[in-house]
Amino acid sequence: MLDEKLTVSKFQDIHPNAQIGKNVKIASFVTIEEDVVIGDNCEIGANVSILNGTRMGDGCRIFPGAIISSIPQDLKFQGENTTLNIGNNVTIREYCTINRGTMANGATVIGNNTLIMAYCHVAHDCVIHENCILSNCVNLAGHIEVGPKAVLGGLTAVHQFVRIGDHVMVGGGSLVRKDVPPYVKAAREPLSYAGVNSIGLRRRGFSKDQINNIRDIYRILYVKGNNTTQALQMIESSISDTPEKSNIIKFIKKADRGIIRGLRSANLVKANGHNS
Repeated sequence: MLDEKLTVSKFQDIHPNAQIGKNVKIASFVTIEEDVVIGDNCEIGANVSILNGTRMGDGCRIFPGAIISSIPQDLKFQGENTTLNIGNNVTIREYCTINRGTMANGATVIGNNTLIMAYCHVAHDCVIHENCILSNCVNLAGHIEVGPKAVLGGLTAVHQFVRIGDHVMVGGGSLVRKDVPPYVKAAREPLSYAGVNSIGLRRRGFSKDQINNIRDIYRILYVKGNNTTQALQMIESSISDTPEKSNIIKFIKKADRGIIRGLRSANLVKANGHNS
């Protein structure tokens, strides 16, 4: 039910059964449908549509023109009850479109403290973990997973079912067709390994030893000319056990679509006129 202190004006279309928390600021020409839950201390800008299935935490900011929890753009969708789960302190900038889930996963998920900049699209069943940044005009197809503290540069487009690892930095204008392992920078066309995201890792408290351990792993995987199977065997046998090593190996072993190429391999592919 509506908070008793919330005044609904004639310039707002807010369903009386929507659950809206305390101290929520709602601008003019906002639509909020019936099956919506909004936490405390949120700000909803003008001309925002918050549609059925929205579950929004506390302290979120939705900027003008955004459309939240519209039905999936999936021809298999039959109107089933699904949700868009938005965490706490999430910022969604102007004219973003975010779809709720399908029966496949049941929900689209946006983690705490994530920033989604203007004109982004997040399709059905995506999972964006906490503290991520999607820069302007990022487009995510369905069923994509973005790991914690990943940053996607503007105009990046990501293929359905792709996974992007923790602490990844993807350069602007990228086409992401393969999985991107944790802790790396990815850039160029076709998208390639461009080094360890050392600046981002230092900013987030990783030690010099941790970063060097990650570099050693990716030298074996991307620089020394090994295939993925050979590289994994060498990493497991020659690199000291750390949480970062475990995370990288687990990610690669689950990469059903394959992982992005090393720069040398990508240049060979480009020279031969083939896509990744």
